[in-house]
Amino acid sequence: KGHSWKAYMESMPEPCFVGSNPPYAQKHNPFIYYDNIRNDPTRCAKIVPFTQLAADLQANTLPDFVWITPNMCNDTHDCPIATGDQWLQTWVPKILASPAWKNNGVLFITYDEGAGNKGCCQLAAGGQIVTLVISPLVQPGFKSATPYNHYSLLRTIEEAWGLPLLGNAGCPCTKPLSDFFVKTKAGKS
Repeated sequence: KGHSWKAYMESMPEPCFVGSNPPYAQKHNPFIYYDNIRNDPTRCAKIVPFTQLAADLQANTLPDFVWITPNMCNDTHDCPIATGDQWLQTWVPKILASPAWKNNGVLFITYDEGAGNKGCCQLAAGGQIVTLVISPLVQPGFKSATPYNHYSLLRTIEEAWGLPLLGNAGCPCTKPLSDFFVKTKAGKS
């Protein structure tokens, strides 16, 4: 569909790195598992170390879709929650100050270090987690009563960009996060 993308992986030693090198964990890099990305040098070059984010923010060269994965410490898997909080306090203001975010961008923060195994809905398991939806387009302070899962986030992005719904994002049971967004005069989110 012509949208640009880049994945920023904290503590990844080099672009398109295959394997784990603690505190970087390959299991948190979904892109490297796709042959049509990993085996294509042009696409694979879009999986970069997180250190590139600061330069891209400064140069205002962020792609349309940005994926950010903190390392195993800053995602609080291996370190205290305070460590992850400090990481967010450093990076969220930088992202929110960017022209990319100010120009109707959306920042989704998903914290998936939940406790327990109870899921929210039909396709969810492994515990309930929080997702923040931060955008000039969302209703300030809105909290949804609708249960969502990771497929809901995928469906939200696919619908916004007119893309086909992949896998479980296309299940009628998967609701997009559309209730967060303010309706325009044309009735669209």
